[in-house]
Amino acid sequence: MMAMTENIRKILQETSPALLELKNVTVVRGGKKVLDSVSLSIEPGEHVAIIGPNGSGKSSLIKTFTKEYHPLAGADGLVLKILGKETWNVFELRELLGIVSGELQQTCCRPILALDAVLSGYFSSIGIYYNHRVTPEMETRAREVLKFLEIPYLADRKMSELSTGEARKVLIARALVHDPLALVLDEPANSLDLKALHTFRESVRKIARSGKSVILVTHNLQDVIPEISRVVLIREGKIIRDGPKEEVLTDSNLSELFSLSVKVLEKEGYYQAWC
Repeated sequence: MMAMTENIRKILQETSPALLELKNVTVVRGGKKVLDSVSLSIEPGEHVAIIGPNGSGKSSLIKTFTKEYHPLAGADGLVLKILGKETWNVFELRELLGIVSGELQQTCCRPILALDAVLSGYFSSIGIYYNHRVTPEMETRAREVLKFLEIPYLADRKMSELSTGEARKVLIARALVHDPLALVLDEPANSLDLKALHTFRESVRKIARSGKSVILVTHNLQDVIPEISRVVLIREGKIIRDGPKEEVLTDSNLSELFSLSVKVLEKEGYYQAWC
């Protein structure tokens, strides 16, 4: 783990590459283009929201970065790079991207301790098993992350007994335990009530201010925290807008994105939309 961390640091210092880079990437699933000639570059430390309706290709974009989906071979000018490299071991990607998704939360809803759920981030598993060697340093780090997120009291609670908001924060701790360069949140606020949404957003803001990239994938404007400065709009597998938040989140752009009349309201860095 330490050698990989040093390798990443060396890449950043010597070449200053983009954290994530796509150029003319097309992905086909089930005979349908879920991404259509997509070009996108995200820099280390940049906070970006990727917004689109259900089925627009948002999750497919993330799965392409994490090597779950593979671009169509032979596409003109095809580029898929992470930190300037086209080839990464899946285990190496854990050092770069911490992922939290609704699918992961469903999978983790088991009678395992929250601390073990966080530690399992080291092994890309759900829970700790006999062949996993948990070092004292790993446990210390896991407890530090729980403390950073202000949920150390959840360590000995079972995941299956936590509220949706509590479980979501534990999964963020799991994503952060190996100290990735970026936190990727896929539809992060689904099923959260108002209080849980508030505490969740405060946690994400704290992470953004710590220096990690936050990449937020959502269909809901209220998930966009003030620290996000750039917004990408995606529809039918194509990026239709990409730029500063204030320029992209407009009535006309959101109306085009969702194919209905939308009014956008901004207050203290947060956004809401009405139809």
